[in-house]
Amino acid sequence: MTTIIVFSHLRWDSAYQRPQHLLSGLAENYKIVFIEEPVFHEHDSFLETSIPGPNIIVLKPHTPVTASGFHDEQLPHLIKLMRQFVGIDEEHLAWFYTPMALPLLQELNPSLVVYDCMDELAAFKNPPKQMLQRENALLKVADLVFTAGPSLHRAKQGRHANVHYFPNSVDLVHFKQALDRTHVHPAHEDIPGPRLGYYGVIDERIDTELIGRIADAHPQWQIVLAGPVVKIDPATLPRRHNIHYLGQQPYKALPQFLAGWNVCLLPFAITESSHFINPTNTLEYMAAELPIVSTPVVDIVDLYGNVVSIAHSSRAFIKACETALLTTPEEHNQDIVKMKEMVSETSWSTTVEKMHELMQLTREQKEESSSANRHSLNRAYPVGAQFNQRWQIKSA
Repeated sequence: MTTIIVFSHLRWDSAYQRPQHLLSGLAENYKIVFIEEPVFHEHDSFLETSIPGPNIIVLKPHTPVTASGFHDEQLPHLIKLMRQFVGIDEEHLAWFYTPMALPLLQELNPSLVVYDCMDELAAFKNPPKQMLQRENALLKVADLVFTAGPSLHRAKQGRHANVHYFPNSVDLVHFKQALDRTHVHPAHEDIPGPRLGYYGVIDERIDTELIGRIADAHPQWQIVLAGPVVKIDPATLPRRHNIHYLGQQPYKALPQFLAGWNVCLLPFAITESSHFINPTNTLEYMAAELPIVSTPVVDIVDLYGNVVSIAHSSRAFIKACETALLTTPEEHNQDIVKMKEMVSETSWSTTVEKMHELMQLTREQKEESSSANRHSLNRAYPVGAQFNQRWQIKSA
């Protein structure tokens, strides 16, 4: 099988989202080698390996370098580790989630370079200084670019000739388990209702001040937040008797959380780092047929604004939650019809199939173009002349 060598700023065992869905699907046709950012280890470098699924190998580099991510100081160690593990003699593709890993491409000879742009990483707080430069370079060498939302697509389509919009999708069968409202996660046993919940990464994109205001406005509401706290100080999170931080939860348990909630929250801060997001959990909330309240994230407004309640202030957000809790089943059924229509139009398997087709087509076009260029060159210059021209050797 052809290998896809993936470079990711996200860890496989973190929140289960776009990379895991797509690559698990592609693993039916490819062998996946998923290379994570390195972690610090004060002694010799080594690779920690795991196999989370069929045809998927996850490599977690351990290096004696304290610099985070795919920092330049990490590169000598990463190159050494890659040479030990990755066989470039086998046919392979390169797949990037972060442009910061681009220097590692020099160690490969891929038949295709793919950039799956799921976030505008340069807009995050304190991005690496080379982020924009490396993304520009990646867009020059990439053969195929995917984007996770319409706002990202608009931002990238003028910068590459082969950009395709593939929004985040949903595993409908998995999340319809939440329709059994009796199958509630045990973590809710000591949390009375009503419960307003969010699951996903808790980072700089979450409006923590909004969370505190919701909890203060209605002390009887229980705010349930399930997900890892990433790249922010946990001490800065609001602490109230009715805010419950449950940490990262396994993907298989998420429907049980949804089954125990009355309202689903998308409490994103409206900043540069959240401007381009297309949250995976939006459609998952819809599959559970629950009311959803969100801040005005561009992609949520554009794609789901006729189903999701959009609130432009903390007061409006609280009011929308109040309305959602008071909505009658008959009134909510109107939204459920729209939700069912939206989730039925997409699936991860369909997305993977279309991506696979584009990858094959792009490879074929690339091979044809390369063959045509070689043929044209051979006609213009005999072999000896090619050699002489390349090395600027004049004929006697």
